[in-house]
Amino acid sequence: MASYRYIAVNSAGQTERGVMDAATEAEVVARLQRAGSIPMRAEPARNGLAELLNQEIGRRGLTRQEVADLTRELSIMLGAGQDLDRSLRFLLEIAPNPRVRATVMALRATVRDGKSLAAALAMHPQAFSKLYVGLIRAAEAGGTLAPTLDRLALLLEGERALASTVKSAMIYPGLLLAAAFGSIALLLTQVLPQFVPLFEQNGAALPRATQLLIAAGDHVSNYGLPALALLAVGGLALRAALRRPGPGLAFDRMVLRLPVVGGLAREFMAARFTRTLGTMLTNGVPLIVALTIVRDAVGNRAGVAAVDRAALSAKGGAGLAGPLEVSGLFPSRTVHLLRLGEETAQLGPMSLRAAAIHEERTRLGVQRLVSLLVPAITVVMGAVIAAIVSALLLAMLGLNDLAAT
Repeated sequence: MASYRYIAVNSAGQTERGVMDAATEAEVVARLQRAGSIPMRAEPARNGLAELLNQEIGRRGLTRQEVADLTRELSIMLGAGQDLDRSLRFLLEIAPNPRVRATVMALRATVRDGKSLAAALAMHPQAFSKLYVGLIRAAEAGGTLAPTLDRLALLLEGERALASTVKSAMIYPGLLLAAAFGSIALLLTQVLPQFVPLFEQNGAALPRATQLLIAAGDHVSNYGLPALALLAVGGLALRAALRRPGPGLAFDRMVLRLPVVGGLAREFMAARFTRTLGTMLTNGVPLIVALTIVRDAVGNRAGVAAVDRAALSAKGGAGLAGPLEVSGLFPSRTVHLLRLGEETAQLGPMSLRAAAIHEERTRLGVQRLVSLLVPAITVVMGAVIAAIVSALLLAMLGLNDLAAT
């Protein structure tokens, strides 16, 4: 059994292109004739390269940056009036690395075999999400591939910028926290042991604070590495447990309820939800289908459960905003703007306006959190180091008093 690419004219007079698995070309022709079509061409598909590339891309995938760049460049080429095959050939020529080049080659080979771009993208789930494929499928059906790719590029670039803002803002507090722990560990394991023999030789009664400090240094020296290993194992076990539906749902719900971080997490979740929902609705995707795909972009299992309940409500003819308000997981601004969009039949544009507001509030919230974390870490680190130095000074003063007598 081999694959054959064919071109035929159906009973409605329309040209059909596709791929069929058959033993011979004659069998392909016979099947098409039985279906009421007039075969024009039937030849071996020669899609071994496409299948090989599909398997390779399936193993490795692409980064968000690479997908966003591909989407932007493809939208520019199609917007300039180029056909899909020539646009993909251009992307192949400017591919920045072998992984992207292999992806474009696989897409082009699949499209040239008669399949749609959405079908070609769906063969690489690790590189292109369900949201991506769904938007492309709707765009191909409506004949709006170029503008849809442009909106999709804006969506991907916005998500990447928002995620980069959060990650970049947390780098400095993370480095500062690592430096704090490193400095304290260095004092306890390297500096403090230099004074212990001096204290023991003089036989002086050490202050309670110094005794606790010496005991802490001994524990860090003897059990520090095993404790770190145990902590790493515990972190991996916790991560595995949180992947299960029950514990993961409870943890995600708890994160959304935290005093400061919870508010920021809700804003971030609402930004992703409304941006994705608005993009799909403005591209002609029906609400129910959009909600089915949007759930994968929420990023929080408690939020996904709330979206699922809202989807069931929308299927029954009720509104979308009501179930989201009942869940209590989305900011009130999200609920109000979505309700306004439903009342004015402008749910897509209102979702995008809500997304812009939530993205800005997320950026401001991250900036405030960092402005609080950095001084807090600095103060705590200074206090701990000052306590260690004070304990050593008390012991040294005790030795001086003993020598003076």
